[in-house]
Amino acid sequence: MGLPKCKLFVMILLFAVEIPFPVQADEHEHTYTDKEEVVLWMNTVGPYHNRQETYKYFSLPFCVGTKKTISHYHETLGEALQGVELEFSGLDIKFKDEVMQTTYCEIELDKARRDAFVYAIKNHYWYQMYIDDLPIWGIVGEADENGEDYFLWTYKKLEIGYNGNRIVDVNLTSEGKVKLVPNTRIAMSYSVKWKKSDVKFEDRFDKYLDPSFFQHRIHWFSIFNSFMMVIFLVGLVSMILMRTLRKDYARYSKEEEMDDMDRDLGDEYGWKQVHGDVFRPSSHPMIFSSFIGSGCQIFSVSLIVIIVAMIEDLYTERGSMLSTAIFVYAATSPVNGYFGGSLYAKQGGRRWIKQMFIGAFLIPAMVCGTAFFINFIAIYYHASRAIPFGTMVAVCCICFFVILPLNLVGTILGRNLSGQPNFPCRVNAVPRPIPEKKWFMEPAVIVCLGGILPFGSIFIEMYFIFTSFWAYKIYYVYGFMMLVLVILCIVTVCVTIVCTYFLLNAEDYRWQWTSFLSAASTAVYVYMYSFYYYFFKTKMYGLFQTSFYFGYMAVFSTALGIMCGAVGYMGTSAFVRKIYTNVKID
Repeated sequence: MGLPKCKLFVMILLFAVEIPFPVQADEHEHTYTDKEEVVLWMNTVGPYHNRQETYKYFSLPFCVGTKKTISHYHETLGEALQGVELEFSGLDIKFKDEVMQTTYCEIELDKARRDAFVYAIKNHYWYQMYIDDLPIWGIVGEADENGEDYFLWTYKKLEIGYNGNRIVDVNLTSEGKVKLVPNTRIAMSYSVKWKKSDVKFEDRFDKYLDPSFFQHRIHWFSIFNSFMMVIFLVGLVSMILMRTLRKDYARYSKEEEMDDMDRDLGDEYGWKQVHGDVFRPSSHPMIFSSFIGSGCQIFSVSLIVIIVAMIEDLYTERGSMLSTAIFVYAATSPVNGYFGGSLYAKQGGRRWIKQMFIGAFLIPAMVCGTAFFINFIAIYYHASRAIPFGTMVAVCCICFFVILPLNLVGTILGRNLSGQPNFPCRVNAVPRPIPEKKWFMEPAVIVCLGGILPFGSIFIEMYFIFTSFWAYKIYYVYGFMMLVLVILCIVTVCVTIVCTYFLLNAEDYRWQWTSFLSAASTAVYVYMYSFYYYFFKTKMYGLFQTSFYFGYMAVFSTALGIMCGAVGYMGTSAFVRKIYTNVKID
């Protein structure tokens, strides 16, 4: 089948920045000849309820098989970041060569080793293995009903299905329950049975998917409900704004026909009165432009990765989704520079190099800072999630030698192609005083309420995404995710346009940050939902898993908020420019 495109891209990327890194070998061709070596990789072991709290398989006192050498080894950047710790099992397995129950090693069970196994059994430890990239799971042991005696599963019974010269199915049955008694020897054994299968190689991962969960009626209903909300919201916004704007245009046109005395005596109010300030640069334009550029890049990454995932089955390769996201993020850096640099130039910013650096490293600094903090805890726990130093260097090199130069290219293009402040209205030299208004028209209130509808359109999908990441489900319905992304963008733009219209009608021209933050407040509701999910939908426990969960949920929520904020601002900016273009201004 050859190397998947996403892994090839990451390999090219790493090669381009001259990072020495192991790459894939012959095992990824997934074809075997009779009697050819088949490698059983031992991956990780950890508590069942804490999916991310994993350790090396041999951190428990398991023994290794007699075979000491293997013909190849592989690892990718995505695997290293996800804590994949492949270690050779030492079991001698050959293609189509059956093995009867055979003892491959013995464990000298002293008190310390027994205590390690007992702790693992008490915490429901499970382990993961791989054969030809197919995952296999098994339980370390079990306790009796009274919780006084503990038993270890010692016999791994492997049944491997093949279709032609390819492996299409692997099953593990754990047998040989042995009581853990100090100062005894426990024999570990295995057997291999080969059976012919009709499963096609392309369909071999279907058994790991859960259509009854992801394609449940609730999932379809949530999509339909969100879609109907979009139709209703778009229709409502169109009707209100078109009718209201038509009346506004008519009133303003009538005012144009008045003489100066009538106009002075008239009751002037509404969004036209702030035409001299509506295109005034936002406060803190450098930070604001960096947020907009980063949000546009996150949207581009989300769109491209979802499309790639719809075309390619990324879940069939370890770390492929993360590797694809890293490559796409690096490749779309010019998007960040273009939108951030052009907006900063339009607002009259002159320190464009500083803005470029802030925009380029805003998201990487947030992600790496969180990962660095969690990495300390992972190192303390000796968890496999601890990121190796070489991987840190690789990520830093990608940031400095790929993301930054591409961001510079985008910034230069943005400043030169669309950096001219061609606003339809002149900006007054003196800012207009902002009149008092009702409490619910204040920007702070609008910001708090602006994220409710966007969150309402995605919170069901958040449950499925959270479950696939924090529990043992493989997310594969990327068509649903694409629909939800489109719905989220439409709802966000509609809500921010309505919020901005009411704000301008109250003669408050501080719409840039308000439109951004009212859409970005969706992240607050998502993060609040993550608390509900943690306490009521999972059984996670412990410092490591808790910090991992809330740390990366904060990163996810912040990135989602920046994306929604950028989408909301871009839509609102087009709306504001449109309405002020159609009004006669003296």
